[in-house]
Amino acid sequence: MAPAGPLEIEVAIRDLKTNGNPSAVRVILASPDRTVLADEWIKKDESNSNENTNQHQILKLETDASIPGLYAVMITASNDRYGENFTWKFRTNCKKYMIETSRGHRDAFHEEPIVLKDPQIETSLCFLPQRNAFNILISDMHEDVKSVELVDAEGHSIAVLDVKNDSAIYNVDAGIRNATPWALRFDKAQGKVEIEGVTRWDGDDRSSAFHQFPDGSIWTPDINSWFDLHQNRWLLSPYKKVIYGLHGEKSTAVFEIHNNDLNEEKVDLNLEFPGKPWNVQLSDKELTLAPGEEKQISLSWTSSDTTQTVHLRARIGNFTTYSTLISKNGISPVNSPIPMPLVLEPYSHEQEQFGYIPDYPLENQLYFNTYNKPFVRTTDEVWTIRDEKWLSTSTSPMANSIVAFDSDGGIYTLGKMNDHTVLMYSNDGGASFTSYVIPGDTPESIYDIEQFTGHNYSDGPPPITRVIRNAKDKNLFWRRYGDIELLIPKKTKNGIEWEEPILISDKCLGVSSHSGIPSSMVSKGSKIFLCWGEASDPKAGKEEIPGVPVYVTAYDKVTQKLEKPVLVGFGAPANDIHNIPSIIIDGNGYLHVLTGTHGRPFHYSRSITPESTTGGWSKAKPIMVSDGSKSSQTYIGLVVDHENTLHLVFRLWRFNTKNFPDGYYASLSYMSKKEGEAWSEPRILVVAPFSDYSIYRHRLTVDRNGRIFLSYYYWSTYWFYRNDRKGIQRSVLMSPDGGTSWKLASNEEID
Repeated sequence: MAPAGPLEIEVAIRDLKTNGNPSAVRVILASPDRTVLADEWIKKDESNSNENTNQHQILKLETDASIPGLYAVMITASNDRYGENFTWKFRTNCKKYMIETSRGHRDAFHEEPIVLKDPQIETSLCFLPQRNAFNILISDMHEDVKSVELVDAEGHSIAVLDVKNDSAIYNVDAGIRNATPWALRFDKAQGKVEIEGVTRWDGDDRSSAFHQFPDGSIWTPDINSWFDLHQNRWLLSPYKKVIYGLHGEKSTAVFEIHNNDLNEEKVDLNLEFPGKPWNVQLSDKELTLAPGEEKQISLSWTSSDTTQTVHLRARIGNFTTYSTLISKNGISPVNSPIPMPLVLEPYSHEQEQFGYIPDYPLENQLYFNTYNKPFVRTTDEVWTIRDEKWLSTSTSPMANSIVAFDSDGGIYTLGKMNDHTVLMYSNDGGASFTSYVIPGDTPESIYDIEQFTGHNYSDGPPPITRVIRNAKDKNLFWRRYGDIELLIPKKTKNGIEWEEPILISDKCLGVSSHSGIPSSMVSKGSKIFLCWGEASDPKAGKEEIPGVPVYVTAYDKVTQKLEKPVLVGFGAPANDIHNIPSIIIDGNGYLHVLTGTHGRPFHYSRSITPESTTGGWSKAKPIMVSDGSKSSQTYIGLVVDHENTLHLVFRLWRFNTKNFPDGYYASLSYMSKKEGEAWSEPRILVVAPFSDYSIYRHRLTVDRNGRIFLSYYYWSTYWFYRNDRKGIQRSVLMSPDGGTSWKLASNEEID
């Protein structure tokens, strides 16, 4: 929390690795509006590669913090997303600072201890205690340390933790916390510190009224540096907004003011001009917000023939920061194709680079009904265009982000009502929905509903699959499986009624709902074609079971006959729930299947006989890129257009590139397959701003005219980067010409 004046930060890095991949450390300094002021790499010191020394590499950052506010320093490392292979320390002339050590993504509850590594000094670890009961565990302490004292903000002792065998534990009862923050006092700064609600939390914590501020490991070694970051996080959103306009055009920019505290707060707002003042007007000078409340304010102006900038200042008590509005003259680049790849930069994504501000909802992907009208499912609404405006209809909470259709204009989506999953149906264009409970629903049920992928048309309500995972392997984390059933809704004079569930398999690994959302079924006439991946014997060798077995079958709604399952291929590795396959049907009735994989090449197979799963399949072959061994594909998004060209979007690892020469990154990549031709080479659509693990939560859809729409948002492994921005920053790329060119979808192209 920097006052006006020079800001100095010095970071010292010590590499703990003696061999293996380099751990180049990246340090980024950003202003309150998240303009990157410095982006520096501290390369691995090769002279220390064979021995572990105490030598530090030092980086000094200096800037003129001419405008006070909440500045940020990010420290990351290639090939080390958890920050376990280096130690760091810093000093700064700024007296108010906090540290957030939430780092790499894990497929488990968040758990990242704070590790103190300098026994030559005394220190404190100051933190905000949760109101729930919680425990403190300290281990690996210096042998000379006999106790650690826990004190409140006024220095009053809460407890003395006795150290036994270099460890100490203390349990804190639930209750209201006075005189916060609390602090652990260490005579020697050595130890691994675990505090529930600070270094560890889970879903129960998030839902608890006693847990004030989840999802942030925020602390400081000096109680005098503490400021109210928890209560004022996301006070202003977004940090920066870029808007294009023609000279004389009236423009408006909307910002959100958020109260993250448990108390009502008054927020003072004003405008500050880094240059000559201009004609921008602020809608509100003061707002009062209830706990957790968010309100919008607007800035209005008439665009000029130059670029103009203004800072929006927000203040609560002693806490102050700002966002920036940049008004640019001209037509937004959103209206033109983008030279691919789109390279995301730290804190500079689609909006900041292109002025991307769509009218259409961005929470989830776009689907298009029989009349090519767009629909978007959000948390508790369905959006579409009525009377030339995007309007919403309130619904039950979302159980699945897919919006499905029938040939009669019916609209379907899945929701939750009174702890039951329901099929919601609209026969009036989405103006209203009626809910129908799915029979046999259980809390463990996971549902999928048929989505439009280019040529699948149902003669009634779309089929649904239900997966109930009732088995998991304690020795294989991703081996979780259970029953998959086919559910067939039908229209009657009473609304929606159901046929008896049809068991497809008792070894299904499940569905993919966060990235790719591959199509698990397609309909043509009275036939439903399904594919799924199965768990297999974990003792089987790779030659016998080289991956997840992928099966297909067909069900005829008229004859009520289920075909015998057919094995079409394997998706490596075996017993991995990431490896969800996809099935689509082209305009000639041929079925196409891709096996899901986790960092391996997808395998592709096509039916030999149209509209048949039993008439033979081509041999499943890997989709290889030029370098072969680096075909690290995951999360299938697959559709087909009017020309029977297959379009595929997926996450692809890229190694030792010019973007990240010392590591790897996740790209969002595209391939296509024209009818009768081989798969194209992958084309990178989006480059990540950071190295190491990330996903894009991507969903690929197609409209009734064959245009391709790709909804995605960059999800970094670095928790503090994700948590620094409030809400989801989703975007939509579209290709009007079969994948040749790509652009950010404009409002006119969706409308």
